[in-house]
Amino acid sequence: MGKIISVANQKGGVGKTTTAINLSASIALSGKKVLLIDMDPQANASSGLGIEAESRGVYELLVGDATQNEVIWSTEIETLKIIPSRVDLTGAEIELVNKPSREKILATALNGVREEYEFVVIDCPPSLGLLTLNALALSSSVLIPMQCEYYALQGLSHLLKTLKLVKKSINPDLVVEGILLTMYDSRTLLASQVKEQVQKYFSDFLLKTIIPRNVRLSEAPSHGKPIMLYAGRSRGADAYVELAKEIITRSKSDERINPSMNKGSVE
Repeated sequence: MGKIISVANQKGGVGKTTTAINLSASIALSGKKVLLIDMDPQANASSGLGIEAESRGVYELLVGDATQNEVIWSTEIETLKIIPSRVDLTGAEIELVNKPSREKILATALNGVREEYEFVVIDCPPSLGLLTLNALALSSSVLIPMQCEYYALQGLSHLLKTLKLVKKSINPDLVVEGILLTMYDSRTLLASQVKEQVQKYFSDFLLKTIIPRNVRLSEAPSHGKPIMLYAGRSRGADAYVELAKEIITRSKSDERINPSMNKGSVE
């Protein structure tokens, strides 16, 4: 049975799409079958893997114009597939709002996906709207990328409270995969202080892997490649390989974090 991980944070610019792309690619390069689902209308995960902007994908799936097999695309990595997004997805929330069980349309459309893939990674939009709710309804767990800055720390408490509500009302099996510190610069005092605060208040959630601030990570999407194919010997590539190992190990040992989602709070 495959594991479905939503990469989510209501705040933009935290490395969410970068994490979705490179975690998916790193797991796939380990030999496992992986599906990346781009739920963000900005379609950055799609373009970051070289998929053309007008490709059929999540939008057609949600509105019932295509089946699962009709919207899955291949990538440069043989074991990595993608269901792409495009700007039309912006209107999907309006089109779906009056449909019954609207927050579970994606789960219904992708029924059986756990049997086909060992890992499914979903890149959520930077909001907690209907598209993100559809992703969370399908998911086993939530991976939360967090930039090492003060405002990100404030938003983290709110996000965890929201996930607790989702767990209660939509998906009782949903757990927090972990908090991933991103864009970490050890030379700055702020980064170290934010790390200490997360360790203090959210230690049950914090992953061991930390993603450093790295120029190669920023360059890779413009080439339509994950960091492992663009700059495989960079610090960014090394970090995402380590993250993939950590996620795979946690999956094998079934040691997912499953706290009550309200262990820590930041005032």
